[in-house]
Amino acid sequence: MRIDCRGVLLGAVVAGLALATRPVPATAAETPPVLTRHRIEIAGRALAYTAEAGRLPIRDVATGEPLAHVFYVAYRAPAPRGAVRPITFVWNGGPGLPAASLHFEGAGPRRIEGDRMVDNADTWLTDTDLVFMDPVATGFSRAVSPEAQKAFTSWIGDAMAATEFVRAWVLRHRAEDAPLIIAGQSYGAVRAGAVTYQLLKRGFDVRGLALISNTTGLPDYPDRPLVALAMHTGDYAVAALHFGRLPPEFGTTPHDARAIAERWARDVYLPALRRIDQLSEAERTALAADLARRIGLDAADIEPKTLRVTQGLFLGRIGGGRRLYYSDYRKDEPYVAPPLRLGVRYLRHDLGYATDLAYFGVEPIEDGFAPDGVYPRPVNTAWTHSTVYGATEDQIAQARAEFARTGAIGLGKFGPNLSGAAEAMALSPSLQVLVPHGAYDPLGGCSIDAELGRRLPPPDRERVTFRCYLAGHAIYRDAPARADFAEDMRALARKVQAQPAGARR
Repeated sequence: MRIDCRGVLLGAVVAGLALATRPVPATAAETPPVLTRHRIEIAGRALAYTAEAGRLPIRDVATGEPLAHVFYVAYRAPAPRGAVRPITFVWNGGPGLPAASLHFEGAGPRRIEGDRMVDNADTWLTDTDLVFMDPVATGFSRAVSPEAQKAFTSWIGDAMAATEFVRAWVLRHRAEDAPLIIAGQSYGAVRAGAVTYQLLKRGFDVRGLALISNTTGLPDYPDRPLVALAMHTGDYAVAALHFGRLPPEFGTTPHDARAIAERWARDVYLPALRRIDQLSEAERTALAADLARRIGLDAADIEPKTLRVTQGLFLGRIGGGRRLYYSDYRKDEPYVAPPLRLGVRYLRHDLGYATDLAYFGVEPIEDGFAPDGVYPRPVNTAWTHSTVYGATEDQIAQARAEFARTGAIGLGKFGPNLSGAAEAMALSPSLQVLVPHGAYDPLGGCSIDAELGRRLPPPDRERVTFRCYLAGHAIYRDAPARADFAEDMRALARKVQAQPAGARR
């Protein structure tokens, strides 16, 4: 990579982007963002772009006073003459995670490989500008006070703050004419659906939505929990094949293992679950044994009375005595990420964002100063999961209990103020939705996704694209999957850019 200017505010930027890229601070007291020019090589071709690192205030609409400052990094490349490049807003999940892993392992123009930063051949920047956002109390983002931070740690407050960030960023960068894509991973996918809905309500040109490793919020169908439980058999079969515990008649490739298991689940297992109370003891015993063989477990692992396999049971059994890690069937210990501190150093040095703030989520909170000697807890430990503004303690406890029981899919069962991907799709019939998922992701399931896709009504079925890769929850941590994922994101960008502006509503 060649860096033309490091750590200074540029007097000129890449041709055609000077006005569009340089925001004007709303007040003289704000520190302006830092702009630098860069160039990388992708498949032998040069890609020139600008990087902008800064913090944007989230303001109280009544007083105009900042409640928080949200850190972001924006990458923008020149558009062909007469064209407007899409802008993709990207964040991670948790809740309480910065965008660092998606930024430095997956989508950004520079990627951490081993102990160095390299040009990322799989960056999405080839086809869309990128804005990586760190939610409040992650990365370099901070609330102005502990009291103010409470506004950002409920589900509804977090989603509305992210909406405000995108709105303010677009207005400050005079980017109202750019088609927008909202992309979130894991819990961040739920945030992405809600933000898309809120932006569409405000008249913004959101044309694409990427729900990475999470389908929560898509259009529902009757009896979905039971159907999903049955179809998850296909995902278990793929994991069993990985461990060499799947009999060959049930498939010798991930594709075949999934297809065979899904057919059986649809034709035999799901009907049996629907009439569980009518099955004889002999039928239950036989079905339990059949189910066990098809997902690599022992017959004794299946409870004949319920014929259900929980995620916890499968993770504790399929590894042959090792309890597997919750975000990747193939691992029995947490993923060891590349040294993301390299990414933080890159922010401070290569992008010139000179700050001594600790980067929460990568650098320890204890690196900074606590006035009373008591350091704040990570923000996710204070998360309320409430979809109600100003929730009572009882409501917060109820929301937390619901989330602990059902995960993100439980959001919306509590409180009236949650709208997401389904509502966004209803608001904009031309909205294009991409749902990427890893085949070895215990937190979801490609077979569950496939069944959802089969049951979507025709108008939605044509605009929701499901993709399954041989990867875990963080798709970009497997090199072949990262390349395929990148191409699917690029294809989404090309699709929304080609969409006539009048077709979006």
